[in-house]
Amino acid sequence: MAFMRYYRGLPQGETTVEEFRAWLSQFDADGDGRISREELEEALRSLNLWFAWWKAREAMRAVDANRNGAVDADEMGRLYAFAHKHLHLKMNQLEE
Repeated sequence: MAFMRYYRGLPQGETTVEEFRAWLSQFDADGDGRISREELEEALRSLNLWFAWWKAREAMRAVDANRNGAVDADEMGRLYAFAHKHLHLKMNQLEE
């Protein structure tokens, strides 16, 4: 018997950085506060995106500034911008 894990979807409409971070935190399997490529891939799969493995790899290449293999808290804004631009998720404009 297989068990399926249920994940909350992204909020309907436009998403803020805080909502995006809260949604993404449910995929932090090891609870270290960072998102690995595998965890990001799982998040993208939950959205039924095609080629989630490829999109996760491209996102990590684009946003992992310190090249530690994970999206840290200070890189979350970059991931948010990447998701808006390349994954076409509805998000509020970043206020930087």
